[in-house]
Amino acid sequence: MNIVELKNVSRSFEDNKAVDDLSFSIPKGSLFGILGPNGAGKTTTIRMMTRISLPDSGTIFFNQTPLTADHVRQIGYLPEERGLYKKMKVGEQLVYLACLRDMSVKDAKSKMYEWFERFDIMDWEHKLVEELSKGMQQKLQFISTVIHEPSFLILDEPFSGLDPVNANRIRQEIFRLHSEGTTILFSTHRMEQVEEICHRIVLVNKGKNILDGAVSDIKQQFKSNRYRLRYHGELSDKDLDRVQVVDNNPSDLVFEAASVADSNQILTHLVGCGIAVVNFEEILPTLNDIFIQAVSE
Repeated sequence: MNIVELKNVSRSFEDNKAVDDLSFSIPKGSLFGILGPNGAGKTTTIRMMTRISLPDSGTIFFNQTPLTADHVRQIGYLPEERGLYKKMKVGEQLVYLACLRDMSVKDAKSKMYEWFERFDIMDWEHKLVEELSKGMQQKLQFISTVIHEPSFLILDEPFSGLDPVNANRIRQEIFRLHSEGTTILFSTHRMEQVEEICHRIVLVNKGKNILDGAVSDIKQQFKSNRYRLRYHGELSDKDLDRVQVVDNNPSDLVFEAASVADSNQILTHLVGCGIAVVNFEEILPTLNDIFIQAVSE
């Protein structure tokens, strides 16, 4: 079942078509990435999912019904442009934002203290937001996004401004929320973060869906039959007669095989040639490689 589904959605701003007949689905319980170059339409798409703006045409479904204002209470949105009230105290701000999502003051405070304890920031309640560093404000923004326990969480560049320790802490919380059933939509320009976190992706360019599916399937789709062989001893020309050498270093060979070749057949051939194989692996493309290739095409 899909928690969110876009069907033929378009959105224009004057003469600029930011989103152009876009369709894709986000399965319930998934860790889903939306990727694309600058100006591809990612932010416009996310804003339509949260009803900050509305599509000119097409339909967005939430739990199989057209998206309405009531559904927004089930959504948490951490935008790339942070929006905190600098003159408010941390505790007052979190309670206020939680109440906007229909939480009672009592429940909001209870959840707030849970998050304060989880992040070891019990002394923050009476601090002014403007007294916090950029990284501390980012943690506060994250808490404000999840405090009402949304079933669908949208994170746009969630690690921006965080040092490695706090980025890892936020990452752990993302995985914990996902393990408890939260569907998470992740948007970032950092391909290695998407590769680490997301199970499925959609790649958007010029407002259109140019690639989507499971990350593992997409890697198989874009692979170039490239392998790495680590070995003992020497290799002869005869040993390499079925492959195209890409990089040949002592005891470490990278090569490409014919597209019809099977990795088991290749390994059997190498062993049959008497090569002392230490390690043999297929080299799959990174999401960064796929991103560049797909957008260039």
